[in-house]
Amino acid sequence: MPDTDVLVVGGGPVGLAAAIEVRRRGLEVVVLEPRAGTVDKACGEGLMPGALRLLQEWDVDPPGHPLVGISYRSPGGHVDHRFRGPSGRGVRRTVLHDALRGRAAALGAVTVGGRADDVRVTPAGVVAGGISARHLLACDGLHSTVRRLVGLEPAARRRRDGRQDGRRYGLRRHYRLAPWTDLVEVHWSPAAEVYVTPVGPDLVGVALLGPRGVTLEAALASLPELAARLDGAHAGPVRGAGPLRQRSTRRAAGPVRLVGDASGYVDALTGEGLRVGFAQARAAVATLDDPAAYERAWRTATRDYRVLTSALVAWAASPLRPTLLPVARRAPALFAAVVERLAA
Repeated sequence: MPDTDVLVVGGGPVGLAAAIEVRRRGLEVVVLEPRAGTVDKACGEGLMPGALRLLQEWDVDPPGHPLVGISYRSPGGHVDHRFRGPSGRGVRRTVLHDALRGRAAALGAVTVGGRADDVRVTPAGVVAGGISARHLLACDGLHSTVRRLVGLEPAARRRRDGRQDGRRYGLRRHYRLAPWTDLVEVHWSPAAEVYVTPVGPDLVGVALLGPRGVTLEAALASLPELAARLDGAHAGPVRGAGPLRQRSTRRAAGPVRLVGDASGYVDALTGEGLRVGFAQARAAVATLDDPAAYERAWRTATRDYRVLTSALVAWAASPLRPTLLPVARRAPALFAAVVERLAA
């Protein structure tokens, strides 16, 4: 007999959400995670209203700072939109992780230390990290080991000059000061986007998205409004992640499902990573015995994110980059529609 019904590889927010969903359906679950304690990582830390709604349905309600909309800004002007429905929330990644970990444990999820350095499909299911299970949910992030081991990682695409195409990276730093807004601010510098997310009464997260080599200091030098607000504030360490763009050939292989960033990732530009990951976790648990059904559910859950984010990244990386904010200002209804789509 397998050791458990479901083995979740990766104890980050999406993995813990999957474990919560498994327990809510009355199945046994083990979470395999090599890192002990609270886990931090580079993250924009903004929960859009849809992500917060899913958390609250799992009885997870982490404290943070209200987010009532999004503001796109550049030295030439800005365009704002406030959510028509419920607010989102800025939440420290560590606070979110603790809340999910506590809820999963309260429901009976078991977390063990270890890595899935081997994955073997058996007649009874799958074995990974020395644990046997009927099903495996790979929630092990952008650079998923499980994705590679089960043959779901495509060959790397290369440009004619030999470099990988479309590589973007993320950086994050916290500043100790009181938030000046309840909006997520997205500042457009010439080469990168800088996100400002209030996450507490005296803490602001600043995240950068852009090509390799772009630094927060360089981006802020081209954003005088933001630089002035951060001037003199105590700055924490910088964390990084990337390359952000990841692909998978399929999302299911026998008893294995790829969930969250492990299943493929476009970019953090729209701030939807956690909402999409949570939706995938719910879909994966609902379709444990039907790989084709999960593939369909995955495509449905990620379709808007993939289309919208791919279009915005292509625009941001093109010579038309400087026109994005002026277009948003001239077409406020279109900008509002995009923001509401992100909030859903």
